[in-house]
Amino acid sequence: MTDPALRPGGYVLGLSVRLLLAVSVVVANFGGAAIVFALSAWVVPQGQVADVTAVRLLNTALVIGYLLLATPVGILLGRRIFRLRGRAARRDPGRRARRIVLYGPLRLVVMLAVLWGGAVVLFGLVNLRFSWRLALSVAETITVGGIATVALSYLLSERILRGPASVILAGQPPRSRALPGVLLRPVLFWALGTAVPVIGLLLGGVSALVFQDVTVDRLAVMILAIGTAALFAGILTTIGAARAAADPVIAVRRAMQRVEQGDLEVSVPVYDHTELGRLQAGFNTMVEGLRERERIRDLFGRHVGEDVARAAAAADGSELGGEVRRVAVLFVDLVGSTAMAAERPPAEVVDVLNRFFAIVVESVERHGGWINKFEGDAALAVFGAPTPVRDPAGCALAAARELADQLAARMPETAAGIGVSAGDAVAGNVGDPRRYEYTVIGDPVNEAARLTDLAKSRGGVVASGAALDLAAEAEAQCWVRGEPVVLRGRNAPTEIATPRAELNLRHVPGMIEQP
Repeated sequence: MTDPALRPGGYVLGLSVRLLLAVSVVVANFGGAAIVFALSAWVVPQGQVADVTAVRLLNTALVIGYLLLATPVGILLGRRIFRLRGRAARRDPGRRARRIVLYGPLRLVVMLAVLWGGAVVLFGLVNLRFSWRLALSVAETITVGGIATVALSYLLSERILRGPASVILAGQPPRSRALPGVLLRPVLFWALGTAVPVIGLLLGGVSALVFQDVTVDRLAVMILAIGTAALFAGILTTIGAARAAADPVIAVRRAMQRVEQGDLEVSVPVYDHTELGRLQAGFNTMVEGLRERERIRDLFGRHVGEDVARAAAAADGSELGGEVRRVAVLFVDLVGSTAMAAERPPAEVVDVLNRFFAIVVESVERHGGWINKFEGDAALAVFGAPTPVRDPAGCALAAARELADQLAARMPETAAGIGVSAGDAVAGNVGDPRRYEYTVIGDPVNEAARLTDLAKSRGGVVASGAALDLAAEAEAQCWVRGEPVVLRGRNAPTEIATPRAELNLRHVPGMIEQP
């Protein structure tokens, strides 16, 4: 992992990652050197050499010496590759660390190519004193083996650096176009698994045709040795190519399944700087947008109600105006709130109102209603809009009885008036195209407010006779009709009803079934 406290002179990679990277690259290059040495000493044509044993001993000593020299040099140069140095590291260590991690495999390849190129020159010149044919064969073999080893080192280092890359790229999608894209990987895999072995076979065939010094047995050995190496390299490169392309896609696919199940906290690590990395980063950006959309939707639902929010989201567009709906309205108002606000601290008043409204919301939602608005110490609930219910009047009456029972049990120190009415009203968006709200307008709303005033003076719950007429029989039997009363601001008398005094609310079914 990368060091979060990046400082000039420090390492971008943690110690464990540096050790794993060093061991992998050293082992890969030692293996490549061993295969090249074996091919050069016993497989490829050597021309006319007087003392083959002496040549092999000299090349063996030269291989050991070169490895003893090149290994520490490569490790030191590799340490410098992943170290923060220079003015850029002091000005912006984060950006410098990002470039080091993303460009690290390429810089490592350049370093290894230089070391293998030095081996080509050194071994070519040393063997030239014995035979130019031997020098050519050795140089060709080292070149081909070096290409394969360097390509393998690049693929290994890139995979090892996925962890640090995911930290570096977290929250910042890869954008550089100078880095190798996803198309370079198949080329590297092709070079490692196909091109290099085939080039070796072609060089052997050309040598056999041009120099006429390769026996049938030697040619067969060359084909068997290089063919075996090709099969082994082919299976490794095929697996590597499949994993390199499949791992990011599989990670995105699994994350998408979690999103489909409703988990929006998922994210995928962006450990790839190619087009696949951009795919991973794009998925994370998409999920972040979904989280923000869900947060806004939740906030919108808390302000206007979940039913209204759901209807607004499902509609193609919102227009002013509405439609006539058969609704029931429940209005509840706290008694003595003005005196309470004058006598108690504001924080205490807010606490009382919050507890009061919590009980109101629970009772209304349990019976399929929707809180249209809070008005100071009062609340207006609507049944039948925007979501239709089978018996809006019955639901409102049942909610009113339960609400009175709950307030008496849980807030006995307060009193509230509850009024219920039902009838036809206009439900829709009211306001201006720049700012509007969903509400219900009509006589049932006004009547419910006046009934609440009456209930506050009498104490308890008062419903209109129209609400009982529209309610189901099971709920209407829970109420007692009284004498008509002329409500404040109205001309015609209104038949009123109150809950039966002997009724135990807990034994009466609460919510009326929705369609």
